[in-house]
Amino acid sequence: MSQMLSAPLPWLSILVALPALGAVLLLAIPSLRRAGRAFALILSLCELVVAIVAAVAFDWSHSSTYQLSEAYSWIPQIGLSWALAVNALGLVMILLAVALVPLVVVAGWNEDEDPARTGAYLGWVLFLESFMVLIFAASDVLLFYLAFEGMLVPLFVMIGRYGVGEKKARQRAAMKFLLFSLAGGLVMLGGLVAIWALAARRGDTLFMIDTLSSGTVRLPVGIQVGLFATFFIAFAIKAPMVPLHTWLPDTAENARPGTSVLLVGILDKVGTFGMITLCLRLFPLGAASLQWWICGFAVLSILWGGLAAIGQNDIMRLVSYTSVSHFGFMVLGIFIGSQIALTGAMVYMVAHGVSIAAMFLLSGWLSRRGGTQDMRQYGGMQRVSPVLAGLWLFSGLASVALPGLSGFVPEYLVLMGTWKVSTLLALFAVLGVVLAALYMLMPYQRVFTGPPREDKKHIADLNGREKTVMTPLVIAMLVLGIWAAPLVSALAPIADEGSHLLTAATATLSEGSAQ
Repeated sequence: MSQMLSAPLPWLSILVALPALGAVLLLAIPSLRRAGRAFALILSLCELVVAIVAAVAFDWSHSSTYQLSEAYSWIPQIGLSWALAVNALGLVMILLAVALVPLVVVAGWNEDEDPARTGAYLGWVLFLESFMVLIFAASDVLLFYLAFEGMLVPLFVMIGRYGVGEKKARQRAAMKFLLFSLAGGLVMLGGLVAIWALAARRGDTLFMIDTLSSGTVRLPVGIQVGLFATFFIAFAIKAPMVPLHTWLPDTAENARPGTSVLLVGILDKVGTFGMITLCLRLFPLGAASLQWWICGFAVLSILWGGLAAIGQNDIMRLVSYTSVSHFGFMVLGIFIGSQIALTGAMVYMVAHGVSIAAMFLLSGWLSRRGGTQDMRQYGGMQRVSPVLAGLWLFSGLASVALPGLSGFVPEYLVLMGTWKVSTLLALFAVLGVVLAALYMLMPYQRVFTGPPREDKKHIADLNGREKTVMTPLVIAMLVLGIWAAPLVSALAPIADEGSHLLTAATATLSEGSAQ
């Protein structure tokens, strides 16, 4: 059982409650919505300050230990506790989430003519922020599940009601997203019920992760495989992995850029976070039994996402398909059974969150100025909007792992770790690097090079507000590319534990087969 260290103040509960309170005020008080942008910005900056204070209180020398813990019995009849704690991975993801929210607020400052509509949208953004923190901090599996399902409500509204394009199209995209997510959630719920029934036989009805893992790791292989599958399917939909990815391009095409930033940059990482935190810890034998199938589908996601991205004409769909490929690298790193690769996968979660945020925001600003997301309707934009063009290329190169930028270190770690375990899978994964260069440089050539089109010469370059939003993202992409060592060092102990669980389970299966 992992040691947990409590905090003198309930920092994690404060981080959950603060945006939730702001959301309630914005949505319940119509008069406040007209000042909703300033209100949401101030509140999200306060949230960021609290998160930084929590990070200072965290003991980074014991990064794999769950800290800042709180535990209160909530509904004892069903074993539900308000139990929060974070290790370095959970805290880093919370920091990333609360850092992106104020950028999303400022980025969409003038997205609606009616400030009250923007205020209402930001109310849902704050609700989503509360759920994001809760998911990454929950140390009770049932609480995690409630947050996992609860976040669907603000996202459904943000896509269906406040999306872009035709009303029917965005409502279809919202419904598709909801149905896929609910399907995964229902499968996971089945696994939770089974776990509760098995735990009840031992007289234990708590859903605390440590308590459950002490029992689930001793379950027979067949039962572990079944339970692992219920969780993995839900996380593979969220991640998203081929062939469960089809909801993402439609959602990205019809959502606001800010919504896509939070969805792909943060909430889709719930899938990979859950694989590391729950799948490996609770069902190591199940993970080991399906390891090579999962790694095969991860490589398929890398290649499929890259090929699909090359064939896109819609710039937002392009960015979403690049993420399918990137998530393939993350899942490969998680399940290949290498400490190096698992470390890379966790660093990848952070690096991708930064670069994809920049890509979605820049693509959204371009589409808003040009009146279309169709890349065929552009050309020569680097002459018309040189700053936008330069930052789009910079962010794209960070995304495709150019040395010195944020994507290089994690992708290199994943590939190096994979090579040591399976040369064949590593070679196929390397093809994804080649595809990445194509799916980033070909669209850049179509949209930004050549002579500018007459009907697009009026497009303005980035203004001061937009440059302000991009500045911290650019700095983060540079820092993660040049000085990733502190993040790697913080996450490596967690990777040690996860890879040890998987390799030990693999050895157990091999011994069983030999007998």
